[in-house]
Amino acid sequence: MPVILQGGVLLREGVVLLREAGVESAAGDARRLLAHALKIAPDRLTLALHDPVDEAAQARFRTYIAARSQFRPVAQITGERLFWGRPFRVTSDTLDPRPETEVLIEHALAAPFERVLDLGTGTGCILLTLLAEMQSAQGLGVDVSSAALAVAQTNALDLGLQQRAEFCLSDWFSSVSGQFDLIVSNPPYIAEDEMAGLSRDVRDWEPHLALTPGGDGLSPYQRIAEGLARYLAPAGRVLFEIGPTQGKAVCDFLEHQGLEECRIWPDLDGRDRVVAARRPA
Repeated sequence: MPVILQGGVLLREGVVLLREAGVESAAGDARRLLAHALKIAPDRLTLALHDPVDEAAQARFRTYIAARSQFRPVAQITGERLFWGRPFRVTSDTLDPRPETEVLIEHALAAPFERVLDLGTGTGCILLTLLAEMQSAQGLGVDVSSAALAVAQTNALDLGLQQRAEFCLSDWFSSVSGQFDLIVSNPPYIAEDEMAGLSRDVRDWEPHLALTPGGDGLSPYQRIAEGLARYLAPAGRVLFEIGPTQGKAVCDFLEHQGLEECRIWPDLDGRDRVVAARRPA
């Protein structure tokens, strides 16, 4: 006879297993994974904790808990992450969209734009969020990973933005033409000697190509800065996500290329997170 357990019993089982594995966010992760196993919204889980869970859902949940016990990110297990209030598909070929990146969105939306270029688009979360919020805009997302571009294209379809978003395989500007009045990028910026200190969720499961360029982590900013004279329209803006110690160096790259009004903005934890500058009119 199959053992039919209540949702609350399963949840406690999952929390215990994750804590034993050393997962710091055990309780919250187990809740998200149980909701996913039950195929309900996470905010509905409390109402379902006293309900019996069938064998198939129990098996799904235990598979998810086993994966999380190996520090696989929850977003890779569930296949999506909310970003700026919208669901984005996530795979092991893309970075997991993070709340800190929403700081870039906030400042990019502070002024209007018509053409936006997203360098290293990954899931497309930056480009597609900007297009969803600025409904007259068109955009191009580029990446060196064809697998990541496939995820971004799927996200564009899911969000109904495929008519205004294009994607192409490109090493930064190598396949790009034309000018844009907004250029954004969350490039790989982690220094090579910092990789060992990353959490296992990131170090073991997210694509290293999207995490670090090697060295001091600054080379993508310099390469992009050198292309701005050709691809950033007069009076256009550029916004980068940065590591918390990189603001001054990135501003120096931009100012060396003649950009003005360089600003550094912090994230909600007070760490430098976004650099922005403008090309003279």
